[in-house]
Parts: sequence; C-alpha cells; structure tokens
Amino acid sequence: MKPVATLSRRRALQFFAGVPMLPLSSAFAGSFLLAGCGGDDDEVAAPAAPAATLSSVSFSSMPAPTLADAAAMATTTVGSVMSVSFSDSSKVDFKLAYQPFFVTGDMVSDGNGGKILAGGYVDIHNQPIMDATVSGKERQFFSDAPDGTSLLKIDGAKVAGVKGNTVFAVVQFEYTTWALDGKSDMYGKLPSPIAVLTLDQDPATGKLTLVKYHNVDTSSVSGLWITCGASLSPWNTHLSSEEYEPNAFTAAGETQFKAFSKNLYGNETAANPYNYGHLPEVTVNADGTASIKKHYCLGRISHELVQVMPDNRTVFMGDDATNSGYFVFFADKEKDLSSGTLYVAKVGSGFSIDPAAAAAPLSWIKLGSATSSEIKTLASTLKATDIMDVKTADPLDATYTKVNANGKTEWIKLKSGMEKAAAFLETHRYASLVGASMGFTKMEGTTVNIKDKVAYSALQNIQDSMVKGGKYNTVDNGIALPAALKAGAVMALNLKGGQKDTSGTAINSEWMPVDTKALITGEDIMADALGNTANPNKIANPDNLKFSEKMRTLFIGEDSSQHVNNFLWAYNIDTKALSRVMSIPAGGESTGLHAVDELNGWTYIMSNFQHPGDWGGIHSVVKTTLDPLIKTNYKDKFGAAVGYLTAEPTQTKLKKA
Repeated sequence: MKPVATLSRRRALQFFAGVPMLPLSSAFAGSFLLAGCGGDDDEVAAPAAPAATLSSVSFSSMPAPTLADAAAMATTTVGSVMSVSFSDSSKVDFKLAYQPFFVTGDMVSDGNGGKILAGGYVDIHNQPIMDATVSGKERQFFSDAPDGTSLLKIDGAKVAGVKGNTVFAVVQFEYTTWALDGKSDMYGKLPSPIAVLTLDQDPATGKLTLVKYHNVDTSSVSGLWITCGASLSPWNTHLSSEEYEPNAFTAAGETQFKAFSKNLYGNETAANPYNYGHLPEVTVNADGTASIKKHYCLGRISHELVQVMPDNRTVFMGDDATNSGYFVFFADKEKDLSSGTLYVAKVGSGFSIDPAAAAAPLSWIKLGSATSSEIKTLASTLKATDIMDVKTADPLDATYTKVNANGKTEWIKLKSGMEKAAAFLETHRYASLVGASMGFTKMEGTTVNIKDKVAYSALQNIQDSMVKGGKYNTVDNGIALPAALKAGAVMALNLKGGQKDTSGTAINSEWMPVDTKALITGEDIMADALGNTANPNKIANPDNLKFSEKMRTLFIGEDSSQHVNNFLWAYNIDTKALSRVMSIPAGGESTGLHAVDELNGWTYIMSNFQHPGDWGGIHSVVKTTLDPLIKTNYKDKFGAAVGYLTAEPTQTKLKKA
C-alpha cells in the first residue's frame, strides 16, 4: 500500500486561490488528504493531523474615500482585508470586494426564457405600474431602494439553469424616490415589491450567480407598505417589515396614501390603512417561487427589522418611529407567529447613552394576546374612530389623556371594550396610553448574540423625544437625556428568563431583555472640509444590524444624513475594534445587511444600497463633482445595487499564505 498523500496547508490555500468568500468550517482550516488504495497489508496510512479550527476573525479598516478619488465616492468601494486566524497559529488574509447581482432597472432572467425588470413595481393584479410623467418615455416604475435581504437554502431545491448548489435570496424593495420627471416625489406611493432570487452557488469557489428572478405575489396580503429591514427566521423564512404605519385617522385625506391606493388598486379609496404596519413572512419553495402571509398580532408599529430568539418564540422588534418603543412578541407555539402575546417596555432609572454608564432596567407591560386572524377581522370591520377618540388640541376634558405618539402630541380617549383593538391596531397610541416608555427616536435594526445572550438595537439618532425638555419628550417615561446626539448609538440589552410583566404574571421566555445600555456611539462634529457633520471614523446613524456568531462581529450599516458617504462597519465585540469595511455611493444608504456564517460551507455578508446621489445639505462640497459620475454608474440615479461582499477573484495574498 502506498503512503497516503497529504496536501500541505500552503498547497491547500493555493488550491482555493479563487474563492470569493472564506469557508469558516474546520474542514477548510485543516489538512487535506487524498486517499489511495491497494498495497501490502502491513503498510498503514499515517493518521490525519487534527484539523485546525477557527480562532478569530478581524477586519482591517479602510480609509473613507475623498474627492481626490471621486470615482471611489461615486460607487461601492471596499478596501478592507478580512483576516482569519486558526488554532494552529496560521492566518489567512482575504481582500474584500463587492459583487452585485444586478442594479435595479436591469432586465434579468425570469427562469422561463424571458426577462423581467429587477425591482419593478406591479399592482394588485400583478400588472406593471407605469411611470407616465414624461410623455413619450413611459416605462415601468422600478425601485432605487432595495433593502432587507435573506440568503437561504431549501432541501430538495431544483431550478433549471443551476449547475452547482441551488440557493435563494429574498430581496425586498422599500420605495422609489422619484418619478422619471425627477420632480414627482414617489416615497410610499407605490406598493413595495418583494422577489426571490435563485442563485447558482459554485461548489468549488462559493461564487453566487443569478439564474432566476421571481416576483412574489402579494395580492393575498393586500400588497406591501414600505418594506424596510428584514431577517431570516430560525425556521428559514424571510421576515419582512412595513414601517411608518399609515395614520388611520387621517390616511383617507393624505396625498401619499391616496396615491398608494390608486397605484395598487386603481382607485384612491380601496386601500385600508389597518392592513399595513404588520409583519409579512415569506416562505420560499423548492422551485424558486414563494408564498407570503401577514401577521397582524405583532403590533401595528413601524416594523423595521425583527429578531427571533433561539427559542423560536420570542421576537424582539425594531420600531423605526419618533416616540418609538421596545416591543417583544411571545408566540404561543414555536415557529408560528400567528398567535401570541405582545409586550412593550418601561425604562427604569439611569437610562444613558454613555457606554461607561450602568445599564437601565427594563420592565414589561402586557398589551394583549391575540391571533392574527382575529386582529385581521377587526382591521376589516373597525374604523379608527370606533377604537378611540384622538384630539390634536387639548380638549380641556379630564377623560382624555395627553400622549406623545409618532412625533405628535395628542389627547386620546379609549372607547369602551376596545383594549384589544387598540393594542394591536393603534399600538403606538395605546402603548403611550398605558405608560410605556415611548420616547425613542428611530429605533431601527435589531439582532442577537446568542452565546452571550445579548440583543443589539440601533438608535439612528438621539434627539427631541429622547431629550429632557424636547418637544415630544414625555415626562417620567424613563428617557430624558441631557443632550441630543444626532449621530446615534447602538444599544446592548441583556437577555434573561424568569421575568414577570408589570401585573406580576410570569413571562414564559428565557430571552427577554432585562436592561439596556449604550454599546457604541457616534460623534457629532462641526462640518469638516468634505461636509461630514459626524466623525467619519465613527459610526453615524446606525440602521441595519446583523451579528455573526462565528466571527464574533456586529455588522452595522448606516442610514446617515451626517456622513457624505455612508459606511458598512464591522465591530468585534471582544476586541472592541471598529473597522470600516465598505463605502456606499455618496448620497446613498447601506441596506440589505445579512451576515451568513455558513451556507454549504461558505460565508457571506449580503449588502445592498439605496438612492445613490440623493443629495442633502452635507453634500454641497461634493455634489457638482459626483453627480455626473453617479448618474453614469446608476441609471441617472434611478438604480441601486443588490449584492454581497466577496473576496477579490485574484486572491494573490492567499498564494503567499
């Protein structure tokens, strides 16, 4: 018997020189063996050396682009190196790059021999919604704001055209900014599309290639409203969002909601505001199609990005509103969000955004228990005025309660017997009425660190309702900071079991947030030479959050009106190192974040961006130079990319490992 040949670690790394992303499994980290056969019985193969295991992952921090390299400011720029250390003291460096699947507005394969418009809008009958604002140039509306993305695989998946492994990405499109005329504001006036991408994963390199684009039929859920962040559930479904729920008291007279209804249904009055502001869930099928349902029992709030805990029942929710709160839903059954109990937090004393300060305790108010079907029935049978009276001026009547909700001061009175309807359809107002701490500003992404039992929550900015004396700050609600911090913060919340709600009833979850404190903050500055009003070497206005268990890294995407270019950051929660990983085209926002530790052995960081070249006051220095570049790159600023972070194809450093 001939000796077993051993492929050296150096040689193995050379073999994988073309990989687009590191497989973090021990199989890759260890020795590679080539089996032989035949020979004398007394010849025994040497035992394989123990496989080296992953020790740590770190990211170098790329510099922020400047006008000296205007081209870099006008596109996705990646200058970070991901360094992976193993238990045998070896280290591999991967130079990162960005790989888009498409730019919205591209014509891509529908998997049936035809083409479909990426990010294109359709009505309740799945017919294209046309932009006719420029005569003679009519075209289907398409989004410039791709957002929440989930990468997943389905057992037994089989789609024509896939040569390697079949994997899927669910991508939702939040809105489009402008019509073709460049003047008509389209925000929230179109029903949000959501698509399933069938991707061909090369087993040898991990590269993902788009094979099929499928629009999910949302007609059964009355269409979708402003889908923002998203997450992958532990049971492999895409949990979507509908943020900035329409005001049911005023929607019928508002230009935005009437336009939404007209574009969706063909008339201005068909859409019911109570059908929006819920949690949609998408289930992908093995053929690259999908089904969708809406859960009405998780509260009608500004759903941004929810996180299901490992118990498959506890759901921690982002609430992207002014006067927002911490909400938790506890499902009656595992892996089933169709019924359960909704809670909202009361913040105790000591709330601070100083990372050195102690955590402020949280207690939980039970808002109610319900099934999705019963709340959906209430949504279709009740009007807002059936649930409560709302006044915008003081009625000088003690039966009304003054509250701050959705960035407004109101006086409300609940109608008799309408507690459940109010809890699940007028959640913000009802939570304020029962004494919850509804004082946060734009609480966006949420994610969880399972090993340490810590949740993370993004506060995009910290002002007004969070500041003592602010116009919409509620006295004695636990949130009264001495000063604003527009650049925002990421909060950390410890998770524990054995908790009771404020009535003394046990909460049957081991994953309830029990306190909150600042983990990392931004820094407001006077405008620098480029126009930044927040320190460019710190986070500003955090939005998307995703945590990688294997990398021990919190990824932070910005939605910043203070950074000229928004960034994607990696924050190692053990070393406290903050690294700038990617720069988004100027005027754009980092979206679609999803950290995937392992998919068929490969690791991915999904990342999109939206509305490049959407200029604000901070862009006065760069606008003239960058506007023509961004128009060239992204379809006159009507397009934006959907893609992922990869390693550069040449991988020259790998060969030197």
